[in-house]
Amino acid sequence: MSFLDASSMTGGYGAADILHDCTLKVEKGQIAVIVGPNGAGKSTAMKAVFGMLRLRAGKVTLDGEDITGLSPQERVRKGMGFVPQVNNVFPTMSVEENLEMGAFIRTDDFRDTMEQVYDLFPILREKRFQNAGELSGGQRQQVAVGRALMTKPKLLMLDEPTAGVSPIVMDELFDRIIEVARTGISILMVEQNARQALEIADMGYVLVQGANRYTDTGAALMADPEVRRTFLGG
Repeated sequence: MSFLDASSMTGGYGAADILHDCTLKVEKGQIAVIVGPNGAGKSTAMKAVFGMLRLRAGKVTLDGEDITGLSPQERVRKGMGFVPQVNNVFPTMSVEENLEMGAFIRTDDFRDTMEQVYDLFPILREKRFQNAGELSGGQRQQVAVGRALMTKPKLLMLDEPTAGVSPIVMDELFDRIIEVARTGISILMVEQNARQALEIADMGYVLVQGANRYTDTGAALMADPEVRRTFLGG
């Protein structure tokens, strides 16, 4: 069984289903990327994995444990970290206070983890006493990812981490995401920059209208002429 196994997810908001028998799996230390056209249900699938969407069918297991009925807060305690696309920092709090907020479930000394975040994102150490709202978009994304890492997650979920940042910042963020995965943390990521995301992906999921259209390794999807033509711009 995969480390994260979200199988046959069907559900949506109210009466309308957005996800239709959608399956996402991530192994330990893998990077799995969800791509697809606008309105494909990518972020909805992520929210379903995190427990923000009630499923009519399907189940979610993490490290062999069925967590389908758990709230997002309970899933965080089980080892999930989630970085939403927007409103993902406390703008009037300093960088360091944002990171401290990420450690809210910890009862142990979390300073070592904070040092690891600062090692991963050196600019945050430099700006640790500055309010997060004064940072650039890319730096705010680093704060958001850092705050999620403060919970010491086993699975880190990122909803469009490179939205609105420059190509240089995007490359840097992807490099840091690879570094996180190398520590054994599994990554599940929704990305609009499909080509660049699949380049770093161990597994890729192409969703169309809430259903799996293509599932393969990132390299295989990049090499598939149909995927390239339809989803990657040739």
